[in-house]
Amino acid sequence: MRDEISIRIAGEAGQGMQTIGIALCKSLKNAGYYIFSNMDYMSRIRGGNNFFQIRISNRPIHTLREKADIIIPLNKESIVLHKDSLTKGGILILDKEKFNPKDNNSKFFNVPFYKMAQDTGGSEIFINSVTSGLIAGILRLEFSYTEEILKSIFHNKDKEVIETNIKAAKSGYAFAKSNFKKDSFTVKKCGKTKDHFILNGNEAIGLGAIYAGCKFYSAYPMSPSTGIMNLVAHYAEKLNIVVEQAEDEIAAINMIIGASFAGARAMTSTSGGGFALMHEGISLAAMTETPVVIANAQRPAPATGFPTRTEQGDLDFLIHSGHGEFAKVVYTPGTIEEAFYLTMKAFDIAEKYQVPVLILTDQHLADSNRNIDPANLKIIKIERHIISKSASKDIKEYKRYKLTKSGISPRAIPSWIDGVIYADSDEHTESGHITEDGAIRVKMVEKRLHKKMALLKKDTEKLKTHNLDNAHTVIIGFGSTYGALNDFSQLRESKKFGIIHIPQVWPFPSEELDQKLKKTKRIITIENNAGAQLAKLIKRETGLTVDKTILKFDGRPFNLDILLDEVSKEA
Repeated sequence: MRDEISIRIAGEAGQGMQTIGIALCKSLKNAGYYIFSNMDYMSRIRGGNNFFQIRISNRPIHTLREKADIIIPLNKESIVLHKDSLTKGGILILDKEKFNPKDNNSKFFNVPFYKMAQDTGGSEIFINSVTSGLIAGILRLEFSYTEEILKSIFHNKDKEVIETNIKAAKSGYAFAKSNFKKDSFTVKKCGKTKDHFILNGNEAIGLGAIYAGCKFYSAYPMSPSTGIMNLVAHYAEKLNIVVEQAEDEIAAINMIIGASFAGARAMTSTSGGGFALMHEGISLAAMTETPVVIANAQRPAPATGFPTRTEQGDLDFLIHSGHGEFAKVVYTPGTIEEAFYLTMKAFDIAEKYQVPVLILTDQHLADSNRNIDPANLKIIKIERHIISKSASKDIKEYKRYKLTKSGISPRAIPSWIDGVIYADSDEHTESGHITEDGAIRVKMVEKRLHKKMALLKKDTEKLKTHNLDNAHTVIIGFGSTYGALNDFSQLRESKKFGIIHIPQVWPFPSEELDQKLKKTKRIITIENNAGAQLAKLIKRETGLTVDKTILKFDGRPFNLDILLDEVSKEA
């Protein structure tokens, strides 16, 4: 038996790889396995070549492997494109009668997918269910897990459709049981995952927003961020959340500023191109000291770039977002759990300090699925940091921008107080009226920038570290690169390498990072960008020089094998 296995299902858009993949993920989770999966897809509705890859293990995992042990091509093109991605001892399972491959490779294993789909369902459309059953049979899962998930997927279909899909899956399952050796591709179970949730990064951010009390969400759909809005919209009616698909990103951010000013916790999401349109709105939120939360799911740029691929090229962009000088926060979650908890924290920090809080994620984290423990909702205490409705009744001569020792003005909600709240995008007095007085300007800038940044630096998210004691070399990353770093840290090869993941890049954790790196001889950064933006940020904020940068900017994420290959050069 194996400790882990990787499976890749490849074909063209519209063939349902994701349906098969998600069904498989849920079945394996219920059966007692840890999974990590990701969909590699092109920017088109039909055609092209996409693939769904899933890594299955008996221990928690956070990234994929470069190659797969089992590859199942659902069209002829995929055979040629993926045959060289097999591991040693791996097999490529294909329908030889359908595709008639010229290469008679010994690693090719014939399975009559299309005939089984036709025989059991009367249509090739049932190849997805045949494939689901086949994989379950190869892995020696109980068929009940596959049947349960298929019923869940097709619950809104006619009974006949559900039964036909189950029948198709049984044919694939029976074929696998008869034609594959029992221990060829079976993985040891851990048996502790049935109560887990399977989530991707977008879903985690959406749920984090809901649990944090978000009541207004406005966005313009832009991959790879759209999944956040989809999840919030799914629960909107049940939880009394207003979800508005805006006409563009300018409208979206201005809507959430208005909603937040009126007292609702509000959020938007986008990718780099849409975030570019939000800059004036971010500065408006800063000037009016209106708390907002914005998620930016990165994709390769400039312009349209690779719409469905991943990159970390917006790091400097977010840190320096908005015109003028003001305090802001930028979180960079690296796991599904962090995406959830940091989103909850984002709402709290935004209201506590009355600043824009940005969540910098990317396509890889946004679209990758992993099973996680149920969330501990007691970790983040939800506080509104506003003047209560009862206390508001006693307020006289309210000053929205009152100068205080901390820099944080008491925040009242319109209609709760007996009077008018003045808010202005121009420089303003404590009462919110326009001014051109230089002395007041200085005090207001110090309030919005220096005082708030001083407080935010004390509230910075702690670094995540592994193997730092006596490490000669430390590898540092942010965001989704943590998956590869974390899994690498568990291997024997990693013992002389320390690992640091930065979950918050602004305010930058300069003092903590400097302390962690005091005994380090060599510093390496791992980044999904071409400009070594993290390395330069570390230099600017700490004075430390990064010795080497491991950069990847082909639109594809890091995985464990890529990192192992790069680290081997350091030996």
